[in-house]
Amino acid sequence: MDTHLHHTHTETHLKSSEMLTDIVIGMSDGLTVPFALAAGLSGAVSNSTIIVIAGIAEICAGSIAMGLGGYLAGKTEQDHYKSEVKREYNEIETLRHLEIEETKEFFANIGLSPALQEQATNEIAQDKDRWVSFMMKYELGLEEPDPKRATKSALNIGLSYIAGGIIPLSPYFFIKDAAEALKISVVATLACLFIFGYFKSRITGVNPIWGAVKVMLIGAMAAAAAFSVAKLFSVH
Repeated sequence: MDTHLHHTHTETHLKSSEMLTDIVIGMSDGLTVPFALAAGLSGAVSNSTIIVIAGIAEICAGSIAMGLGGYLAGKTEQDHYKSEVKREYNEIETLRHLEIEETKEFFANIGLSPALQEQATNEIAQDKDRWVSFMMKYELGLEEPDPKRATKSALNIGLSYIAGGIIPLSPYFFIKDAAEALKISVVATLACLFIFGYFKSRITGVNPIWGAVKVMLIGAMAAAAAFSVAKLFSVH
């Protein structure tokens, strides 16, 4: 008899990761903010050199700021986890009877009989470390964060911001006339925003085409607003 399980369909779920999340955060702002800055300056000056200098300065500042934000978020997550672990150890020592009841309640909620609840709870409670890990995961819903998460997040976000920011700025490196460079920058950046929005939407489970269009429109509106304001207040 064939005892192997035969799947009638193939799972097609696209799962995200912490690294992908970081890239989405960095790339999203990296494409949009320098694009809007370059477009705004193009409405006020005709020399691409000024835009390149300002754009590079913004990319440097933006990548550092975004990376630092990712680092602080990662450190906060680690500190929060450590404080909760400390609290759980303290509760096991001082409020053991309550922790036992909470553990039994978990097993009751997943359908174990009273006898099995008692047996499973007694088994887990024999090892404090295992018990704390169990309570962290199933009572508080917290997983131990990667100790290198903060540094990795900072690098991922910062480098993604730089990679995204170079795209709208790159035409200005080769074309001296800002208005002409802006035309190529608009086409290149909107295309990248569409592609980025498509894959971002695939990851998050949103309709990819509509998600791509929304991301592209946000970038376009930001650049158009910056260009219009610069044109309005520029002195000729």
